[in-house]
Amino acid sequence: MKASWNGQTVAESNETIVIENNHYFPASSIKKEFFKPSNKHTSCPWKGEASYYTLEVDGQENTDAAWFYPNPKDAAKEIKDHVAFWKGVKVV
Repeated sequence: MKASWNGQTVAESNETIVIENNHYFPASSIKKEFFKPSNKHTSCPWKGEASYYTLEVDGQENTDAAWFYPNPKDAAKEIKDHVAFWKGVKVV
């Protein structure tokens, strides 16, 4: 699977985990140069608290376009150290 935005591949892996139609990429598969920490956090009743990254590619930002669960609840422990995408990031 590849995640791309603004003409760049931002993550690529043969081992994504699919939950709720989202591909979660291993953290080791993301291209860290495109990721900036965000202050945004949201809560999921069964996965726990999500943290976000803003993508920056060629001077353009996609705010809070990637999320991850640093300390997921037990029901979602398989996605610890994995990152998922939305907000126009193409995953194919």
